[in-house]
Amino acid sequence: MPPLTRKPTMRDVSRLAGVSTMTVSRVLADPETVSRETRSRVLAAVEQLGYVPDRVAGSLSSRRTNVVAAILPTLTNVNFADTAHALTEVLRPADYQLLIGYTMYRLDEEERLLRAMLPRRPDAVVVASSVHTKTASQMLLRAGVPVVEIWDNPGQPIDHAVGFSNYEVGRAAAHHLISLGHRRIGALGPGRDGEARDFRGEDRMKGFAAALREAGLSDEWVLHFGDVPVAFDHGRQSFAAMLERAPDVEALFAVSDISAWGALMECQRRGIRVPDDLSLLGFGDFDFGRQCVPMLSTMGIDARAIGTAAGELLMRLLHDDSGAAAAPERIDVGFRLIERETTAPSRKRRKNGRKSS
Repeated sequence: MPPLTRKPTMRDVSRLAGVSTMTVSRVLADPETVSRETRSRVLAAVEQLGYVPDRVAGSLSSRRTNVVAAILPTLTNVNFADTAHALTEVLRPADYQLLIGYTMYRLDEEERLLRAMLPRRPDAVVVASSVHTKTASQMLLRAGVPVVEIWDNPGQPIDHAVGFSNYEVGRAAAHHLISLGHRRIGALGPGRDGEARDFRGEDRMKGFAAALREAGLSDEWVLHFGDVPVAFDHGRQSFAAMLERAPDVEALFAVSDISAWGALMECQRRGIRVPDDLSLLGFGDFDFGRQCVPMLSTMGIDARAIGTAAGELLMRLLHDDSGAAAAPERIDVGFRLIERETTAPSRKRRKNGRKSS
């Protein structure tokens, strides 16, 4: 057979192996149904020609593409990367591939990605958001495949959800700082203007502010500052802005460990002792928080558990042959307070000889 100057087809494989195209299809889809000798000839022809099966064309009959679309806010955040990695580990043994897009926290970009991905007929969609444009919501509702919203626990998910309550994370963070005896308490989060929005971070800030009010404390130092996504410099700049408003602030919650680290570095530049002069609490349990000095207290989330739970849920849904629509599932992976070295009882409580439990 002369060398091909075009993309090889299944018919080319069948001619080279001396079998029918149906036999080639069976070898690729269910090799145990074909004799070892025939299977070897077909696989040798596949390798010689460099043939790659057309999954989309094959899905016309099977209705499966073995592709799961995943839409994340960013690929630079290690927590989202860990979630994607864990999701891939669950899907790979079943021969599912992850098609990843990222939105940079823009709703219009999520909508654009859905318009690009859904025509490729993914078998499922995983999206790290529970806030969508009206059009995007309609596309997800009408996709005809399982949809899993992750990294949140929405009251009314599109279909299924795997995550936790960002609002309750904020409340728990405030309760912890209050329990340490702090009364002038603030929070550092991203701005709420512009095309990019971190709605999960905003929910954490809302929960934090609500807990302060419930305790009879002011929420005037819950500061929304800067752009999304937050960077280390966000912590430095937002903390500087906080000190202009409340130079005697006693404790801070940062919407991300990234911001918390920036604030910690600014404290060191200004000679503010953490936690003696200021308690600092982050979110996300990033690895650098365990390495910095002092080690960062944080609200911990198991990013890998989110990916694993979403993958296992999809495996159940995609291999359910009953034909019945699956009831929506909401899986809460929870969160936890991780106390390290940047939070401590207030100076007033220490002077009175009281310690936190």
